[in-house]
Amino acid sequence: MWIASKFGFYSIVCKDEDQFHVRARLKGDLRNLLEATGLEEEIHQSDYSDYKYRLLVGHDVVRKITSALAETLDYPNFKNKIAETPSQAIKLDAYHEIWEVMYSEQE
Repeated sequence: MWIASKFGFYSIVCKDEDQFHVRARLKGDLRNLLEATGLEEEIHQSDYSDYKYRLLVGHDVVRKITSALAETLDYPNFKNKIAETPSQAIKLDAYHEIWEVMYSEQE
């Protein structure tokens, strides 16, 4: 699952029955997520993975993360919110590109 939020961009995958990897390209995005959720998890780093930074967590933590992201949704336009958020504004062009690609797929 990809999640684009005002706190960062994440990929969440299930590696085993109760082992999830919450992955990010930027360490700051995981720091933002931990701060926003009040969770205390270790950020793992690997220079050999496609996502350099990750949290290794159970289903209960994934549930807390997704709930917290839903509860903090406070904007009417995602791309405008990203433009206004200093830690995320650098991704604005990438989000526009994703929007355009997905718009072209619309039926």
